[in-house]
Amino acid sequence: MRLKKGFTLIELLVVVSIIAMLTALIMVNFNAARERARDVQRKSDLDNVKKALRMYYNDNGLYPAHSTDNEIVGCGTGASPAACGWGSGWTRQTMTYMKVLPQDTIQGQTYSYLQQSIGQDFRLWATLENKSDGEITKSQARCSGSWSVGQYVVCAD
Repeated sequence: MRLKKGFTLIELLVVVSIIAMLTALIMVNFNAARERARDVQRKSDLDNVKKALRMYYNDNGLYPAHSTDNEIVGCGTGASPAACGWGSGWTRQTMTYMKVLPQDTIQGQTYSYLQQSIGQDFRLWATLENKSDGEITKSQARCSGSWSVGQYVVCAD
């Protein structure tokens, strides 16, 4: 009787296919975890900008205006403030509100700002990757308005 040395082709194919399925499942979960992590970063960024906007309000008595590109108009040292680009610093006169205004990590996506109620309110929003995030609905209800699917909104309290 001959002893079997090694694996048959069928056994190898079964093992390779099992490994391939497990790898596919792990990659899907890994990508979803990365999306959720980026969404957490977006929410944190908006919260930090909200705090800086509140400091600006305390100093000036109103929230800054917005540009046509939905940027904060509150930078510069002259009489008229200029737009502060996302990813650049936010300094007005001698006060630095943020060393760097955050920007979305996904190419083509940006944060957006809109002054409301003649400087007494604002809307700040970003589009989250996880459209089923429960905080999206809560944020949209808290900040009245017409919002697109997946937009997480922050407003003045």
